[in-house]
Amino acid sequence: MRVPIRHIAGHLLWSTQGSVWALYRLHPGHDARGPGEESVQGTYVPAAVRDEQLARITHLVRSLSGAPRLFGLCAQVDPGEIALRMIEGIEPADTTPDDGPHPWVENVEAALDLLAGQEMHRRTLWLAVPLQSDASALQLSAVLGAVGTELSAGLGLRTAPVARREVNAYQQQAGRVEAALGGGITFRPARPAEIVWMIQHALHRGLTEPLLTEAETSTRYGGRLHQGVLHSPSYADLGQARLQEGGTHPGPDDDPDGNAAAGGELRSGGKLRSGRGTRRSGRRAWWRLHTGSPLGRRWLQVESDAGVGYQAQVALAECPPAVGQDAADLFAQLESLDFPVDYTVDLTLVPAEKAREQVRRKKNELIDQADQYDARPTGMPASLTEAARDLGELDARLSRTSVEVEVQSVTVLTVWGPTAAVCDARARALAALLGGADYRAVRPVGLQETLFTLGLPGTVRPAVVREFTQHQVSEDWALNGAFTTAETGDPNGMFLGIDLDAGTTRPVMINMADAPKVDASASMGIVGDLGAGKSVLQKLIAEAVWARGGCAICIDRTPMREWAAFARTATAGRVQIIDAAQAEVSIDPLRMFNGPQGRHYALSYLTLQLGIGPMSTSGEVLHHAVEQAAASDAPSMHRVLQALQETAADGAGTRQDTAASLAGLIRVVAANSLARMVFDPTLPPVTPDPSSTSDMIVITTAGLTLPPRAAFDHPEILHQQPLEALIGRAVLYLIAALARQTAFADPARFTAVVLDELYWLTSSAEGTALVHEILHDGRKHGAGLLAGAHTAPELGPDRGLIAYRALARTTDREHARRGLEFIGLDPNSAQLVRLVTTSLSPVGRTGREGELLLTCPRQNTGRVKVSIPRIPRITTSITTTPGHRTSTASRSEPEPQSEEHAGVNPKEPIR
Repeated sequence: MRVPIRHIAGHLLWSTQGSVWALYRLHPGHDARGPGEESVQGTYVPAAVRDEQLARITHLVRSLSGAPRLFGLCAQVDPGEIALRMIEGIEPADTTPDDGPHPWVENVEAALDLLAGQEMHRRTLWLAVPLQSDASALQLSAVLGAVGTELSAGLGLRTAPVARREVNAYQQQAGRVEAALGGGITFRPARPAEIVWMIQHALHRGLTEPLLTEAETSTRYGGRLHQGVLHSPSYADLGQARLQEGGTHPGPDDDPDGNAAAGGELRSGGKLRSGRGTRRSGRRAWWRLHTGSPLGRRWLQVESDAGVGYQAQVALAECPPAVGQDAADLFAQLESLDFPVDYTVDLTLVPAEKAREQVRRKKNELIDQADQYDARPTGMPASLTEAARDLGELDARLSRTSVEVEVQSVTVLTVWGPTAAVCDARARALAALLGGADYRAVRPVGLQETLFTLGLPGTVRPAVVREFTQHQVSEDWALNGAFTTAETGDPNGMFLGIDLDAGTTRPVMINMADAPKVDASASMGIVGDLGAGKSVLQKLIAEAVWARGGCAICIDRTPMREWAAFARTATAGRVQIIDAAQAEVSIDPLRMFNGPQGRHYALSYLTLQLGIGPMSTSGEVLHHAVEQAAASDAPSMHRVLQALQETAADGAGTRQDTAASLAGLIRVVAANSLARMVFDPTLPPVTPDPSSTSDMIVITTAGLTLPPRAAFDHPEILHQQPLEALIGRAVLYLIAALARQTAFADPARFTAVVLDELYWLTSSAEGTALVHEILHDGRKHGAGLLAGAHTAPELGPDRGLIAYRALARTTDREHARRGLEFIGLDPNSAQLVRLVTTSLSPVGRTGREGELLLTCPRQNTGRVKVSIPRIPRITTSITTTPGHRTSTASRSEPEPQSEEHAGVNPKEPIR
């Protein structure tokens, strides 16, 4: 095979066929240097965003001219790439040999075990624009250079160089193209190694191919200017491959070296020359090899040093005359297949005036045909009437604006496989998908190599493929979604699970800790029914925060103390448990906090507990007692009680009576077991600052009760509440203070405040204040809220500040609508409501657990299945289903795809 590359200078490609192209990477990604930032689109897009995107792409198409070519290539992803993205940004641990590996290593290894052997790809878009120089001398130079390249290849000479003047001229032309592209889509110039990767990818389909990740950072394959001319390295080695249409594996009678037969010779250009006494093909007759008729072998066999792969080229031969906007995204539907599909779209953009002339000519032809049919007894067929109506509509749309263009496109879709059977099955599945959407796709015999060549950068469109040309106006063509990609999650971070909207295995990652570094909120809200998987998701994220070097503070209200049980096993002894009912440690504010902070929290706690005003006489006496206790050698709340008793004994008048009354009330509270962790000076105090020995703090509030929500609006009802409820409210204030101070202690270390079943906390003013403060000030202090609730309103009035949003199964339709509105989707969409109520983790469907809709700060929403890593310390206590224990084997592991089941979705067991 002859590579169509003559020279590469940056993103400019001189073709061996006499043309010069500028290649661009569309949607280059988070780490690429594009001219601007963009919001990554998810699978589910609000109508307003979809309309805005359609307008941008339509503008982009209208700004182009000539015959650009779009490539949608599925780059192969290696599990090692996922591992590198998981450890990106993590500092090496300062450990001794006895400390063991970094705690995040187990998570990375579990992800590698899960993804090993899976067919993983990511969609990449490339735009190739042919450059037309105004100077006829430059055009002649390009043609003569191409002719010289052909002669040089035959004579064994080096490729003729390109003059600096020609390089500068085409760079200026490329600059004008980039200026036209600037307002439509995010892009950057392609790198020379990426252009070469496009060739390598085309030749290695169905085999292990070079990774795009390596090409993105490589500086190879580029030419350089030396002494006024452009010199490029040789690209001949890229074409060391043999293309054979309808080829099959060698039979037992064939040459063991892979040649066709004795006497046959494989030439350097990939052509087989027959020896004497053999058939022209160099092989035995096909009916003797039992390989089937050549007409049935509609694929292309590509043989290279890496092995033999099989490809099938499918061309769009007919498009429906009218398609609804919701069903027109042809290229987005390709992602639902359980195998990757490449596409190449060769465009010819015709200005509106010229297109109208062609329409008028077709109208005249229809009139002549109608006159001829009038003379027949059968009359005029209905197809002529429909054709006339379509031409009239096209004429009207072309006349609407002078900037409109007609898009004449040739679309080629490519599937592949390791064997001919797999490739053929995938091609049939693709044709069935297109047929269901009223698109007619053909796999032409004899044109497989021609269509394959069209997918290589730098090639001229063969004249024979013009029969597959489709005619559409720019807006209709933009609806196909060829310029859009969908991505769920963050670029790096923890491996959360699998994207369910992609047919192949596509990992989803999130990185809450990095959100403050990009000026985004690091808070997450999870909404869903009981048993929908909210707690499991929170535990996975909290464990990842700890393992990646952060800290997690969890307030656990469950009677079974599930978070305490999980933390003891998952964090390997690096956890501090604070049990409000058992009172094993002290949360005395004067012992936890030093200086003014301790005095502030102590006074606020006592005024809240005793129900007195801080500006009253009782408040003044209490303030004096707190100051006296804080100034002592051993500050504590017990010392406040002693100070009040001393004032009651030595004071006089009103102060003496007030101090005696306050001391009596405090003794009543201190005698209750729920307040022992505040007033018992013998308990060891809690360390509010997370240290290297305590990376997760779990505060269990089982046994604490709170006044009803209605009591907070009526003081007379609040004072009549049971003592346990009043103590619970005051203790909750100290717990909130502890969580707040710990979360905001070190802005350089990310801290997640985990609040499961948030309704219990936000039913009080103290809990609502904690949520409010973390949502408003958490980003500046490197902290975030990780909250779970049954409905979106339970997340509080400030839920709009939450950046990470998840919606799990919600069977109530009204709650589902509120959840959809919370994650930014249309709450009135019947399809989305049906998805949330019936299609997310259906009850009783084993293997469907953990499905949810996820929205990240980049506003990309997709359907994800959460994966529990196969780590015993995590799987043994992460679930709360009664009578259920999670096995060490994760249910979310995709099954490897076998050759015999190429048409079966490999992710079916995990949905």
